[in-house]
Amino acid sequence: MKTKIKIFLVDDDAVFLKLLEIQFLEHGDFKIETYPTGELCIENLSHNPDLVILDYLLDGVVRDVMNGIETLDKIKLYNAEIPVVMLSAQDKIDVAINCMHHAAFDYVVKSETAFMRLQKIITTIFETKKLEKQLNWYMERM
Repeated sequence: MKTKIKIFLVDDDAVFLKLLEIQFLEHGDFKIETYPTGELCIENLSHNPDLVILDYLLDGVVRDVMNGIETLDKIKLYNAEIPVVMLSAQDKIDVAINCMHHAAFDYVVKSETAFMRLQKIITTIFETKKLEKQLNWYMERM
């Protein structure tokens, strides 16, 4: 039995969050959990997401909450193997570089093509994981 890929979507923009959730549910076999803050995402990491898609800022609704980088760092402390893709309305190279320095898998600018980019990234992540499993299986038998 094939299990659904579990994705955490974390964004303080409720409209964008809902649109992203609908797109994922319409275009793939995913289990989606949505969170408006990094704190709620961290509290629920025991649900074992396969992937986290995380907004860079996260302070649009509540002030003094963790930003995306702080949340990313806490996710990586919890489990360094969880791929995290950062999302931002900012199309700035220094923002993207900062995300990569904090071990984000990738960085996507919020735009009309963001969902297509996310789909390609997810495919890459899970094809890579599948290859790693096959390689590990092979190496164990050598």
